[in-house]
Amino acid sequence: MSTKYGLAGYNNSRKHISISIPSSTEVMSPHIKSVEELRVLGINLSSFGAPTQFFICVVGVFIFYLVYGYLQELIFSVDGFKPFGWYLTLIQFGFYSLFGLVELQLTQDKRRRIPGKTYMIIAFLTVGTMGLSNTSLGYLNYPTQVIFKCCKLIPVMIGGIFIQGKRYNLADVSAALSMSLGLVWFTLADSKVAPNFNVTGVLLISLALCADAAIGNVQEKAMKLHNGSNSEMVLYSYSIGFVYILTGLLCVGGLGPAVAFCSEHPVKTYGYAFFFSLTGYFGISFVLALIKLFGALVAVTVTTGRKAMTIVLSFMFFAKPFTFQYIWGGLLVLFGIFLNVYSKNREHMKLPSVKDLRSWLLTRKKVQFLSQNV
Repeated sequence: MSTKYGLAGYNNSRKHISISIPSSTEVMSPHIKSVEELRVLGINLSSFGAPTQFFICVVGVFIFYLVYGYLQELIFSVDGFKPFGWYLTLIQFGFYSLFGLVELQLTQDKRRRIPGKTYMIIAFLTVGTMGLSNTSLGYLNYPTQVIFKCCKLIPVMIGGIFIQGKRYNLADVSAALSMSLGLVWFTLADSKVAPNFNVTGVLLISLALCADAAIGNVQEKAMKLHNGSNSEMVLYSYSIGFVYILTGLLCVGGLGPAVAFCSEHPVKTYGYAFFFSLTGYFGISFVLALIKLFGALVAVTVTTGRKAMTIVLSFMFFAKPFTFQYIWGGLLVLFGIFLNVYSKNREHMKLPSVKDLRSWLLTRKKVQFLSQNV
């Protein structure tokens, strides 16, 4: 007689003990119907293969976050808006909560799967990531902010080691270093045009990176353990974060001046903020899908590559001086992306060894020698 979940049963006739070990689906959340299900913006993508899912998610991240970055810079270009970065984050969290609620209503299973305590932690980290990042633009120019944000690949890997006990290979480490160095090289040239370093801004963006390094790993662990949906993650984390920010603004008296300023410029503040939040919401849905499917490191690698594209497009739409440093930095970023893709697909992308290259060169020289003597 056997009992589930590790309880031993004793059989009198055969005098032996049998133990039944639960499967992985039995120890996960009781609300899970299929560990393979994946929904992005209410659309089920589980019928597609992994390469197609990866392609769709990457395209979604690039399209929506490129518009997101443009609108973010446009909002802070409004005269007098720079001190109100936390209020912009409050508006953004409010819209995200509303969008998440609408999307969750379109799904069949509306039950919350991830524990509330986990959401409180994720919300706190999300507030730190987005709030401090938005506020830092009041003290730093956009290229300087990107220099710091591009370095989050390494803290994400460190967070993966300590939070989830992960171990990364040499290719992953090389990819993180290559992309970080490439983006630093790429954006340093732009920062030289109008350098605007500020100790407060540096501190804010550094704290944002620390929160960002932890949030991807916490989200990945929670979504894989409880199989929470993207819309659920967005709704609960941003609605709780909205309460955090609103409480903070009320305590420091920062809500009144921000509301008064935005009331004088409703189109350039609330109007821009709506589309800023809409594109950001669509973008974060694809990022969460990447985290759920391929892990935090791959998701951050994709978003880091998107930052390089953002800078490239800024040269296409806005007149800026050009230097070859952009090319070298871009090549390093592309090399880092290649290393990361290779690390995840070693079996299908077998690179030639030194022995293979040597054999190929010797064969080629032999063929050339024989052809010359014919």
